[in-house]
Amino acid sequence: MPLTPLDIHNKEFTRGFRGYDEDEVNEFLDQVIKDYEMAIREKKDLGEKVEQLNEKLGHFTNIEETLNKSILIAQETAEEVKGNATKESKLIIKEAEKNADRIINEALNKSRRISMDVEELKKQAKVFRTRLKMLVEAQLDMIGTDDWEELFDEAVGEEFDFAENKA
Repeated sequence: MPLTPLDIHNKEFTRGFRGYDEDEVNEFLDQVIKDYEMAIREKKDLGEKVEQLNEKLGHFTNIEETLNKSILIAQETAEEVKGNATKESKLIIKEAEKNADRIINEALNKSRRISMDVEELKKQAKVFRTRLKMLVEAQLDMIGTDDWEELFDEAVGEEFDFAENKA
């Protein structure tokens, strides 16, 4: 157990015949007591400072651990978000490809229907043209016959007779 300043102060030495000068010894002991008290106070202050610094170190260590955990969580979350975004983008691409295929198939089917409709209209136009041509030729044949002349002669005579009968 270390000496205390009180132990030093109360220490008594035995006296010899031609011993040390008592005043010098007491003065030296007083100086040792002061220095020893100062060393104890400094030790106590330094102990308190060490304790405070250890508390701060513990606080900063906790902050560091919390930050490290937060960084790990952020990294994991970023990876998860990245993975989800990748999955979602793949789903969007697949959906877009399906829609594109559907649109292309619908366009091809519509194109085929339109082509068939055009061919049908061409056939109908040819039939119509043929019928019209036959009708026009038949009408021209009718116009070209001599029956018209007889009709005109009879009709003119009948009208004339009809006009005379009224008078």
